Amino acid sequence: MSIPNDPAILLSYINTQLRDNYNSLEELSKSLCVSADDIISKLSSIGYEYNAEQNRFI
Repeated sequence: MSIPNDPAILLSYINTQLRDNYNSLEELSKSLCVSADDIISKLSSIGYEYNAEQNRFI
């Protein structure tokens, strides 16, 4: 499965997946066969950072 390329759409997709299906970004990235660093990099480009305590990008 591929993830959205647009950072704003990716943000919504990732946060929804984290909320509904995964306990951590690492678990999500392994399941989707995508590097967590790639997700972090794309979302940091629009000003978002992963918050492990809240398990979402804020």
